[in-house]
Amino acid sequence: QVQLVESGGGLVQAGGSLRLSCAASGRTFSTYGMGWFRQAPGKVRDFVAALSRTGDVVSYADSAKGRFTISRDSAKNAVYLQVNSLNPEDTAVYYCAASPSSTVQGLRIKEVYDYWGQGTQVTVST
Repeated sequence: QVQLVESGGGLVQAGGSLRLSCAASGRTFSTYGMGWFRQAPGKVRDFVAALSRTGDVVSYADSAKGRFTISRDSAKNAVYLQVNSLNPEDTAVYYCAASPSSTVQGLRIKEVYDYWGQGTQVTVST
């Protein structure tokens, strides 16, 4: 069982940055691949970034490449998403999730995730 709690969201002006954090409970954290997804009002939940169990393989959505960075600190049972150069289209609730999937490409699919956090709101103003 893994419980996930996101934090770090907020209101930011276009061009700004935030660091989203996801704190995980459970002694088996290191056995899970981790991902970030986001959901804007009226839209489906979309893949943003994923990180392998070992933290050495990553995958990003095209919209995140070059602007977002996912990382994990296994000693702290935490996953982070650094989001830079934000624009209003990035406004959404951001969720972290944990999956037993062994491939980073598999982690792009939300159906492979067993555990989800409650989400943190990111709002980007013009």
